[in-house]
Amino acid sequence: MNTMTLWHISGWGFAALACAALLVGFSKTAVSGANTVSLAIFAAVLPARASTGVLLPVLIAGDVLAVLTYRRHAHWPTLWRLFPAVAAGVVVGTLFLVWADDGIVRTSIGAILLLMAGVTVWRRRTADTGEAPDRVTSRAGRAKARSYGVLGGFTTMVANAGGPVMSMYLLSAGFRKLGFLGTSAFFFLIVNVSKVPFSAGLGLIDGRSLLLDAALAVFVVPGALFGKWAVNRINQRLFEQLVIAATVVGGVQLLLR
Repeated sequence: MNTMTLWHISGWGFAALACAALLVGFSKTAVSGANTVSLAIFAAVLPARASTGVLLPVLIAGDVLAVLTYRRHAHWPTLWRLFPAVAAGVVVGTLFLVWADDGIVRTSIGAILLLMAGVTVWRRRTADTGEAPDRVTSRAGRAKARSYGVLGGFTTMVANAGGPVMSMYLLSAGFRKLGFLGTSAFFFLIVNVSKVPFSAGLGLIDGRSLLLDAALAVFVVPGALFGKWAVNRINQRLFEQLVIAATVVGGVQLLLR
């Protein structure tokens, strides 16, 4: 079947999805959080519920490229602290998708990203980023990891929108640029791959969606290469500002739609 007719996608619609896939690659290797704009584009071009299933393999392609690029910079103690809570969030998100119809999912995506925009601004003003990741092991630090993990698991399952949650957690935990990118690369590769059986079971991933993914994955690679080039030219302060700005823009864009 022609991928252009899977959901009656116009040429302009496919071009928009291709740009979104390009942005996924860039976000995975440069400015994490920028793919919230991709989420908004996918939800605008495709049915909201179906868009989460189509976007997931595109995100995994970007995750693989990010891991290959930043695998030496991952902080595994942080990852092990997050995974149990994220798993619980994914299960809750799956149950929500069983119940929710397309209209509820669309509203939920907008609300989630709006919430993340507020969290982004609030965490930026209140977070103490002077602490190294290894030292975030206090009771408060563990509680923060669990709360962010559950919220991240839920948002990534419902809307592939876990990026803003984890971005704010990693920034508040004191990660520098490369450590941030390396840790988030492994985090999202593992989490997104684990979501595939759930999404397939819900009917969000099938042969038609994978055909479209195959066409879009081509555009992830140049985006990732550009991100790898750009990240070495972005200082830490600008990096953090871009992460926050991308989160806010993506949330507002989808909400306004």
